[in-house]
Amino acid sequence: MKRAREITVHQCTCETCQQHPYSAAAKEHRAINRLLAGLDEKHRRRFAGLLALQWGRGSIQLLSKITGLDRMTIRRGRAEVQRIDRKTVGRVRHTGGGRKTAEKKSPRF
Repeated sequence: MKRAREITVHQCTCETCQQHPYSAAAKEHRAINRLLAGLDEKHRRRFAGLLALQWGRGSIQLLSKITGLDRMTIRRGRAEVQRIDRKTVGRVRHTGGGRKTAEKKSPRF
């Protein structure tokens, strides 16, 4: 029987959450992290990019602290939200991305 994938929710490291863990901002950050925990890598990146577009200047660094995502990942997500790439519609990774299949890895004897 397959086991369900365990979802780990990132704990925000921003100053607001550290000083006031029950504030409205801390609740919003926990909600963002709960949502991101259930998304695949493409949608996680794009959602963080959308938030960066909405929040404006300084948002990438703040989102990096809130979500634990790398700043370059958030920048890529922001760029993807701003344009539609026809080649990657329906795909999580770009063509050729990810691990190689076991057949390609192991040499044939």
